[in-house]
Order: sequence, then structure tokens, then C-alpha cells
Amino acid sequence: MGVRAIGGNTAVMPWRPGGKARSLASPGMRTQHRRGEGRAHDVRRLRDMIRAAVQGGSYPGGQLPTEAELMAAHGASRATVREALSLLRAEGLIERTQGIGTHAVVRPADEKLVEAHGVIRPDQHSLLNRRTRPRLLDRSEIAAPALVADRLGVPAGTPCLRLEYVALHQEEPIWLATNYALFPEAARLRDSPFVTDWYALMAEAGVEFGQSEFIIGAEPADPLVAAVLGIAPGAPVLVTEQTIADAAGRPFDLAFVHIRADRFRFVSRGTRFPGREA
Repeated sequence: MGVRAIGGNTAVMPWRPGGKARSLASPGMRTQHRRGEGRAHDVRRLRDMIRAAVQGGSYPGGQLPTEAELMAAHGASRATVREALSLLRAEGLIERTQGIGTHAVVRPADEKLVEAHGVIRPDQHSLLNRRTRPRLLDRSEIAAPALVADRLGVPAGTPCLRLEYVALHQEEPIWLATNYALFPEAARLRDSPFVTDWYALMAEAGVEFGQSEFIIGAEPADPLVAAVLGIAPGAPVLVTEQTIADAAGRPFDLAFVHIRADRFRFVSRGTRFPGREA
């Protein structure tokens, strides 16, 4: 026999061969647990589907179906629908008003990843088509920090331009970007008016590039980033590290960008050509 503490009390438990204790939970208790876990997954799945519909603009005018309509459409119970909607409300994606119903608070902008790279002309709806304006935070020459120098392949302390700004769309902050640019490109970026977006600045400054690379992750916003972007601390943000190189492959710009996940989504598409996978 073995002794095991449960909830502060000491209980005697029979040992199985090999020293493993048997569970005290009855088959009925385990079944009840599985049912509860299954219902939690139902809530999550429904939340994901409603979120995708909201963000994809599937509901005209942003007005969501009624609870009864969602129940019928998804074969879900009222409790499951209400829990899924509560999760989306906690995310700040929807709002529920008695007598009016449930509506989307905002629909994020969908941006093609290839447009975000700046390698093609953005379409007319893209935020990268001169539809944002910068609030400049810093535009100064500094000695390149060690990590920046390593990423750009120059000695630490090499002069560079630090250009930091908040991108505003309809006066709402969308992303926070800190760029570190090497000379001679930095001289042109330093002296050119910054009016809309980063790629427009490069074009107007006569800075051409040949390659753009992103590393994309996500993290909860810390209090400093949250204050700049106007979101609650802990809200999800996309975090990107971008390196831009010239036509010869020489990297000259490194950027760290924090993007509001509730206002911006990347869209990427790949085409498979059979027989050309290798």
C-alpha cells in the first residue's frame, strides 16, 4: 500500500505492479471530465469560426447573426454560442448591445505578405499604398548596436540612422517600427520628407533594394508597446524582424516592428507545381 496526499488530506492508495498508483476517479468521473473537455473544444472551434467570419468580412455591416441563428448554423448549444461570443468580446473583436445585437468592433486589414516585403506595387486597398502617415519618434544618427551590426554584417559602432515611428491609419496607431539603416542609404533617408509609409520614403529618397526578409512571431504587448499602440498590456501583437538588402545582396536596413494583431493580418499564398518540389 502507498500513501498519497490529496487536497491536503492523506489517502491510502493501492499500488499497481511497477509502483504506479491507480486513479481514484471512477469511470463516471472520467467520462464527465472527457465530456467537459469536449465541450471546451466545441467552444474553441466555434470561437475560431466566428472570428474568421468576422475578420474576413462575412457578416454584412459587421452585424453578427443572432444566438439562435448561430446555434442552427453550427449545431451548437446556446451555452456554447454564448461562451464563444464571450471569448471574442474579451478579445475586443465584437461588442454586444441589448436590443441591438452583436456586431464587429473592427475588421483588420488584410495585407499580402509579398506587398509587405515591398517587392510589388500594393493594390489600392493596401495600407502600404500610401494610406498611413507616420508619427515620428526618433530620427538620429547613432553607433550601430552589436546585434544590429551583426545582422547587417558591419563592425559594432558603425554609424547608422535610427528612424523610429508609429504608423497611423485614420489617426489610429497600427504599428510601431524601429529602423536601423546604414550609410550611404541612411543619408538619403535622413534628408527626405517622411510623409506616408516606409516604402514610399525609400522610393522618394531614391533608395532601391533587391531583397526583403521577414521573421514573424507574436507576443503579448508589454506596457511600453501597449501605451504607444493604444492597446491593453498583454494584448497580442505581431512582432517582425525585417532585413532589407540592395541589389547585390548587401543588407543595409534592419527593422523591428510591433503590429496590432487586431488591426492587421498577413495573407500569403503559394502555388505547387507537381514535379518541381525538389
